[in-house]
Amino acid sequence: MKAIDVIEGKVSALDRADIDTDQIIPKQFLKRIERTGFGEFLFYDWIRDGEIELEPNPVLVAGPNFGSGSSREHAVWALADFGFEAVIAPSFSDIFYSNATKNGLLPVILPREDCRGIAAAGAVRIDLDDQTVDYEGGVVRFDIDEETKHRLLGGHDEISITLESEDAISAYEQANPPLGVATTGL
Repeated sequence: MKAIDVIEGKVSALDRADIDTDQIIPKQFLKRIERTGFGEFLFYDWIRDGEIELEPNPVLVAGPNFGSGSSREHAVWALADFGFEAVIAPSFSDIFYSNATKNGLLPVILPREDCRGIAAAGAVRIDLDDQTVDYEGGVVRFDIDEETKHRLLGGHDEISITLESEDAISAYEQANPPLGVATTGL
């Protein structure tokens, strides 16, 4: 994953509540096995029907309960492939929030009035290390757990986090061989 420290630039606003993963990326586009190529299908029905227009800016600002519905990682992949690096909303579904952080998309939870202020301002600066969002209306702090922050700042996925403990894992395996395996100094 790409490391995240500061994300800044224009924002795209989608002031709707309860945006579910089927709206983010409809099921008919889930046939790919790679993580790329989904951006062109982001909010496919809404864009095709002319309900919304969306620019590929670094930040998407949305309403509460963003990413509800099924647990498809494809929703995160579509947002990232479209060009979003962060999503700011008053709340996220738990599974979407987890999928986002594990795939390098920064979810930022802020009060609805700040979300609307950021959307109106049209630009934002998110500093993950300082846990701040700076926009025309002020500077707001956001919460993120330390382990998730560490992974995102370092660009680590779950595999690279595990590999940080490779020496300890190897030492444990040598000291605790599986039952029935000879320990004759192989």
